[in-house]
Amino acid sequence: MVGPALFFAYTAWTNYHLIYTQSKERIDRALDVLQEHTLKAFQTIERTIAEVNEVFHGVSDEGIRAEEARFQRRLKQTQNALPQVEAIWAFDRDGHPLVSSTIFPVPRQLNNSDRDYFRVQKESAGQTYIGEPITARIGNTRFFVVSQRRLSPDGAFNGVIAISVLPEHFRDFYARISRGIADSFRLVRADGSFLARYPSRGSEPLRLNAQSSFAQAIRSQPEAGVFTSVSQIDGIERRIGYRRILGYPVYVQVGVETGAIWRAWWSSMRGHLAFGIPATFVLFGLSLYALRRTRGFYMEVDRREIAEAALKQAQRLETVGQLTGGIAHDFNNLLMVVKGNVDRMRRHPVSDRQKRSLDAIENAATRGASLTRQLLSFSRRQTHEPTAVDLSHRLPDLQDMLRSSLRGDIAIDLKLADGLWNIKADLSELELAVLNIAVNARDAMPNGGRLTIAAQNVNLTDPGIIGISGEFVAVSLSDTGEGIPADLLPHVFEPFFTTKEVGKGTGLGLSQVYGFARQSGGTATAVSEPGRGTVITLYLPRTQESAVEATASEAAMPRRDGIGHILFVEDNLEIAEVTHSNLEELGYRVTHAADPHAALALLGKGSRFDLVFSDIVMPGLLNGVDLARSIKEQDAGLPILLTTGYSNVTQTAMDEGFPILRKPYDISALRSSIQKAMQATSVEAGVNRGSSSH
Repeated sequence: MVGPALFFAYTAWTNYHLIYTQSKERIDRALDVLQEHTLKAFQTIERTIAEVNEVFHGVSDEGIRAEEARFQRRLKQTQNALPQVEAIWAFDRDGHPLVSSTIFPVPRQLNNSDRDYFRVQKESAGQTYIGEPITARIGNTRFFVVSQRRLSPDGAFNGVIAISVLPEHFRDFYARISRGIADSFRLVRADGSFLARYPSRGSEPLRLNAQSSFAQAIRSQPEAGVFTSVSQIDGIERRIGYRRILGYPVYVQVGVETGAIWRAWWSSMRGHLAFGIPATFVLFGLSLYALRRTRGFYMEVDRREIAEAALKQAQRLETVGQLTGGIAHDFNNLLMVVKGNVDRMRRHPVSDRQKRSLDAIENAATRGASLTRQLLSFSRRQTHEPTAVDLSHRLPDLQDMLRSSLRGDIAIDLKLADGLWNIKADLSELELAVLNIAVNARDAMPNGGRLTIAAQNVNLTDPGIIGISGEFVAVSLSDTGEGIPADLLPHVFEPFFTTKEVGKGTGLGLSQVYGFARQSGGTATAVSEPGRGTVITLYLPRTQESAVEATASEAAMPRRDGIGHILFVEDNLEIAEVTHSNLEELGYRVTHAADPHAALALLGKGSRFDLVFSDIVMPGLLNGVDLARSIKEQDAGLPILLTTGYSNVTQTAMDEGFPILRKPYDISALRSSIQKAMQATSVEAGVNRGSSSH
């Protein structure tokens, strides 16, 4: 009697636990889908509000009313692209409508200043507000409103942009995914007001009371949780999971009837009862076997999940790397045309207004080049020019640069150990990495604080700790800021990951830091504790080479001192036109070839040139590196200078000794690179002649 009873009790408990776990997994999967869907919907609405605000930027209320027809068509076009949007409205500071995407002309006598979405925006700071469900005053449509302030040029309250969102959009989505997953889906505000739900008969209460199980649950677990409750709507007991939508006081809920869980358990148990007592021992043996198989299955699932997660991460980085590689060349070519033409225009007399316009264009092009540079860094496709660096001299210079980049309420300390080793790294990428870390530290200290830059020699013997071993110089930047939560810390070096608000960060700063460190032969680590600051450490490999002293920068305006004949190889006609003009401006005679085959044909005819200046990435079977190799085989004394915005063979070209000029470049960089290439070839030729005579 005891044996069958224990067996039956164990089987009953195991089955119930399995069914209960499966129901929880179904709830979690559904919450994943609902959370992602809702977040995308609200983010799309916020972007739409920003777009509408941009449309009305600088336009007075009278101007909007005067051109209501044009603005109505614009809003209607935006609305038609968003299935969740019922209407887009703009109200003046008194609550009267200015324009609507659905009604033309708007009723001027309508006053919505008593609506919650208007009152909240008028009385508080201009944050996005999600209103409670309401019925339209024109028609009987039910919807809820997402609103933001309209701001006057001086930042004062100037009215409201309101987007009416249809609950049916969410309800229809819930209906499509509900089969076999759950029986209750809800979108609810933190105060218990329902924004959308499925199923819905239309007569249920619109708000949960303050003592509901949901209200009690979010007080103790405000982000996510699970609770069991009897519904105030239909009286059915359900197991309900909820999650907060990141950045919004809104939750998604998924519920499964507890009765359904029990029915599933009883259905699974009837098979055991059918065998009865005679089959008890047989079932017991089978259960042990099934248990072992189940444990093995779960272990295999765990192993596969770990492997799949690692594979997905690698594929994501590789995909982004391929994407950046694909766009970087064309993007840098475009920036090359922009910067080149700005340089040309600056060399002619311009008015102050035109000068400001040129400054704005150049700043935008420089920011674009910096963004491309960061993308290439984290994907480890940025061309590095490593040199020996003495950090005991370089870091004090960086400290002075950071003082001009950070706020006055942030103190900067420098702590350098005695006898620092030299490192080998790309100096410009090192400066960018330090600046990126400092900017993140500045944002983490909104009320001021202290940034400490320290460097010391370390000898890492265990590669299992941070993945590297050997002699390194550890450069750490420590701040006294807000710190990073433990769940976010593992993601800080991932590309596009950022905790900053939309529009205030690309998520590429620390990615560039990590990519630079790894490409330099070291690594980067992050240690943080919420409320006590963050420490980012760069481990850069030691070198025995002597550090190269910095040279004075070139003058901003180039001198016309170029002498000689240059063969210029470039397939992009716009870049060719700009660079051709710059070379002639420097005093060189220029012959242009559109591809490597044309260049080789000119050289084969016996034409004499003093330097070949070629792009690397060009259509056809030959690229710029192939051209350089062919020229070296035929005439080792002919100087060669290569240029590119991106190429997967650039580092190979540098390793073979070919100088590289990165796009986009200005005329001063062009002049300097040409002179260095000619001087380097002259020195090399002199050494070879000396060796031969010896």
